[in-house]
Amino acid sequence: MDMSVRAERAGRRADNSRWMDRTVRIGLVSYGVVHLIIAWLALRLVFGHSGGSASQQGAFRQLAQTGVGRASLYLVALGFLALVVWQALEAVFGHRDEDGGKRVLKRGISVAKVVIYGSLAVSAFRTAVGSSSSSGGTDGVTAKLMRVPGGPLLVGLVGVGVLVVAGFLLYRGLAEKFRSKLDQDGQTGRDGRVYVLCGKAGYAGKAAALAVVGALFIYAAFTHDPQKSGGLDVALHKLLGEPFGGPLLVLVALGFAGYGVFCFAWARHLER
Repeated sequence: MDMSVRAERAGRRADNSRWMDRTVRIGLVSYGVVHLIIAWLALRLVFGHSGGSASQQGAFRQLAQTGVGRASLYLVALGFLALVVWQALEAVFGHRDEDGGKRVLKRGISVAKVVIYGSLAVSAFRTAVGSSSSSGGTDGVTAKLMRVPGGPLLVGLVGVGVLVVAGFLLYRGLAEKFRSKLDQDGQTGRDGRVYVLCGKAGYAGKAAALAVVGALFIYAAFTHDPQKSGGLDVALHKLLGEPFGGPLLVLVALGFAGYGVFCFAWARHLER
């Protein structure tokens, strides 16, 4: 038997195994915890508590403040690694129920998720061991892009890309495309209605936050000022400074909390 065929069969068996289901569930719970902490940090901003970054890194730092929390960060890192393995297998062997370009697109999305979950795993582990993961922030990365030929255009394209992702998340939320992540029990009955509502709120909240991030990148490109850009924490601070920013930030925080609850439901009613 050809080695490539053997490798593909082994990959499919691993992807469809019971242990993979269990490790993926651990990763989804970790993802839910991170979103709940971000929601709490965002609410603290609304009520005047500026300590703590309302971002994934800020959530990890919040966990690291206690011994139990620091220990749990190792589990969080392992959970994200489980998601990396899952999405890597999906990128190589998965989405076989799709054909042609749609399969290529979904496998490409899985590759992007490998990068996202991998970066979160590394960040959680570095925070757990007490290593600083700061590298100048988003404005530092933007400044480096600004210095290359066509830098402002590249920064603007990054902003447009982030806006496209935000629009995609909003569409998935409003159209309830996330339902496919849940088994039938997770979509029906009173609990199912709550899970779907949390999913819609979560996707909308994440889309709103990303839209602000994308707008900041585009503004930085037009002004040639990298300090105008920023990640999630900067975006939420900017939103708070706008008219009606407080109520809007509360809604975004509730959206992140909703996504956290949805992740717990996703872990319980996993459909792969």
